[in-house]
Amino acid sequence: MRKKLPKIAESEWRVVQVLWQHGPLTANEMVEKLAGEVTWKPRTVKTLIGRLVKKGAVGFTTEGNRYRYTAAVCESECVHQETRSFVRRVYQGAMKPALAAFLEDADLSPDEIRELQAILEQKRRG
Repeated sequence: MRKKLPKIAESEWRVVQVLWQHGPLTANEMVEKLAGEVTWKPRTVKTLIGRLVKKGAVGFTTEGNRYRYTAAVCESECVHQETRSFVRRVYQGAMKPALAAFLEDADLSPDEIRELQAILEQKRRG
């Protein structure tokens, strides 16, 4: 059985995404990575890191008097869990209307349409 993934709050997602993309990082390095995209103060980022550590979504090692943080959860599993949760909440678990809504709102290139058709064809074949 798969280990239950922690619930990651919306504000915490950006922090753990930085770790997935660039980790392991110190708190100050995370503050620097986030500086151009969020208006959070360094203390806010450090608070979010602390929450993620408590939840088990982020781990750390010590280097002298500094902590170096790493994502302790798999990105694809977290994205999959969040997608399922969203479809359950918004579409009562029905995938067809969820997909239809996304596709109607998306500006897709011909290549993206071909890729989606290939995925659907593979799904049809089992």
